[in-house]
Amino acid sequence: MISIWKKTGLAATVVIALIIPLSFFVHKPPSQTKYEKAEFVGGEECISCHQREYNLWKGSDHDNAMDIANDSTVLGDFNNVQVEFRGKQHKFYKRDGKYFVYTEGPKGEMNEFQLTHTFGVRPLQQYLVPFENGKYQCLPIAWDTEKKEWYHLFDKVYADENITSTNWLYWTNQGQNWNGMCAECHSTNLNKNYNLKNDSFNTTWVDIDVNCESCHGPGSEHLKWAKLPPMARPYDDNLGLVLKTSSITSKQFVEACAPCHARRTSLDVNDHTTAEFYQNHMLQLPSPPNYFVDGQILEEVYVFGSFSQSEMYMKDVICSDCHDSHSLQFKFEDNLLCTQCHRAEEYDTYEHHFHKYKNENGQPVIDKFGVKINVGEGALCKTCHMPGRYYMGVDFRRDHSFRIPRPDLTIELGVPNACNDCHADRSADWALSYITKYYGEKRKQHYATVFADANELKAGADTSLIKIIENDLYPEIIRATAIQYLSNYSSERSYNKIKKALNDIEPVVRVEAINAFSANDAQDFVSSLFPILNDPVKVVRIQAANKLSVLRREEFTEEQFKTLSSVLKEYLETLKYSADFPAGRYNLGNFYSSKDDYVNSELNYKKAIEFDSLFYPAKSNLAMLYYNNGKLKEAENLFKDLIENHPEYNEGNYFLGLLYAEQKRFEESAEQLENAAKNTANNIRIYYNLGLIYQQLNQDLKAEKTLLAGYNIFPNNFDILYALVDFYAKRGNKNKALKYANELNQKFPSNPTGQQLIDYIKKQM
Repeated sequence: MISIWKKTGLAATVVIALIIPLSFFVHKPPSQTKYEKAEFVGGEECISCHQREYNLWKGSDHDNAMDIANDSTVLGDFNNVQVEFRGKQHKFYKRDGKYFVYTEGPKGEMNEFQLTHTFGVRPLQQYLVPFENGKYQCLPIAWDTEKKEWYHLFDKVYADENITSTNWLYWTNQGQNWNGMCAECHSTNLNKNYNLKNDSFNTTWVDIDVNCESCHGPGSEHLKWAKLPPMARPYDDNLGLVLKTSSITSKQFVEACAPCHARRTSLDVNDHTTAEFYQNHMLQLPSPPNYFVDGQILEEVYVFGSFSQSEMYMKDVICSDCHDSHSLQFKFEDNLLCTQCHRAEEYDTYEHHFHKYKNENGQPVIDKFGVKINVGEGALCKTCHMPGRYYMGVDFRRDHSFRIPRPDLTIELGVPNACNDCHADRSADWALSYITKYYGEKRKQHYATVFADANELKAGADTSLIKIIENDLYPEIIRATAIQYLSNYSSERSYNKIKKALNDIEPVVRVEAINAFSANDAQDFVSSLFPILNDPVKVVRIQAANKLSVLRREEFTEEQFKTLSSVLKEYLETLKYSADFPAGRYNLGNFYSSKDDYVNSELNYKKAIEFDSLFYPAKSNLAMLYYNNGKLKEAENLFKDLIENHPEYNEGNYFLGLLYAEQKRFEESAEQLENAAKNTANNIRIYYNLGLIYQQLNQDLKAEKTLLAGYNIFPNNFDILYALVDFYAKRGNKNKALKYANELNQKFPSNPTGQQLIDYIKKQM
């Protein structure tokens, strides 16, 4: 079972990347007159001059994103309806013009709750319940607007899990909290105003729904400009608006939608005044567990992460090429939407898709979700090139990476493909045979195979990753993901490539390069990362500060430390902004731990666990905090808890083994490290430390076997090579010691250790 904290996609750490002067020009917001004092005026002020746009927007999903619960907005049946879910009777009714539900409450007890707001409109509508401390919670029983019936999200979304009242995802807990989880993208100028001291909210907004100023920015200066006589208006290519939505690059246009249409971590209030997405958001990359290894959507990731992988994105297609910016409706129906650009005579033909058109003779098929696919659906471009998945139980969302069906990758990697999505009763081999018959044997190499190999740390995958990183024909989000995987390879080549990527034009690549960067020494750390503290993109510079914060004060000049301290303050504010999340508290715990602030670090780790008892990163780091501060019994208990209750966490045995080694309980340490080696092959330190423990136990054969096993998996790891040299040298096997010393020197020529070992061994010989 995938852990709940993973399923919700919370970022375990805030990660970020580097500055290059060129990036300032490439990602500089579009030219505009600055209106630093522009204020929000509300969408109602726009109607008199923009009636056409208002008429298109009225009734749209943006208009109905949220509303006060009343007779015109509530779609669900509240006519004293009684529905049974999981053996309990739930009631929906009205009283004195207000809406109520009788359902399970905070402790699982049945009680009455008033519903004050609607949330969303299709294909489902949810309802908000106010609680103390300014919190609004999303009722887990939603109204299916197509089937016209109530359904329970726990039954549809978490059917394989027992969501009790103590679970983070239970509807009265933080996982279903409107203020922090949902509100930002359903209202305009949303300020959640979270008070981390008393865990309360004072959430405000300008418009209850997604209105004009969500995309155009605060409009007070535009109103002033518009009220002037035409000849008296100052020249302004954006008419007094804060944000431009025309005459901008395709990437800038797409990024204007990304703050709400992306799986991301927000760093601060989205005040709708910046055109740079990465100024205020940290994007989650298209890798497991939120995506399949080939980048197809898996968990709820919305659109930006998939669309920015596509050739459409790379060829400057933007959202409004298909969707009207105000109504959000498709500009054309069916394949006409695609044949705006793709020649109908070539692609909208049987010879291209080999499927029957609507009203032709044929039989429907049942897809993998149990839904009937009628004849004619297979002839639609979106069916094959935009397969989808259901979210929130009934919401079918299409993958916007616009990929070619690849049943061969299904066979090789286990990822889905559009052919078998519809023909669920057929095998991937069957689908591949038809793909080969219709389109031939030739296949483009897909980065998925490289990522899959890298995920298993296969030898040679790092070379392929470097080729992806160097190739600008790949989307920047894929190049960034390649860096993420490359960070698991310890070699001179990977170090050099990651260091070079610190200067990449794209912020998302710089972000991941910083996160992956591992310096040779403190001086290398400072010289490589300090310049990034001046990056114009916030998400880049604060991660650089976060990475540098682990160094001692004496590693910096007075001026450097002053700059670092300033950016760390900025970083701390971003952590406080997300402190209503388990991951936010976890990050705060990490921050205070790096400052040797034991009290605040422990407090925030404990708060993260209080928010979500299954959020094991906080348990792990709290255990390490105890370990490093001499509270070995508390640390031991937490590691045992992790081993027993979090099987998906595979480092518990490793850290417990280190703890026992610290206490010179070598036999117990060896047992734990042996279990760690069985649970994961991705941690070279297991083999390194286990080899040393066996030497302490005078079990040289096991020590040698373990170190060689580590070498076979990680042949380019400095520490394992050094350990082998040391092992053989101490046992008088100078030839083998010299063999690995030479290899160490060849693979790490800039490190003098290899040559020093060679000289020492030769002298002994």
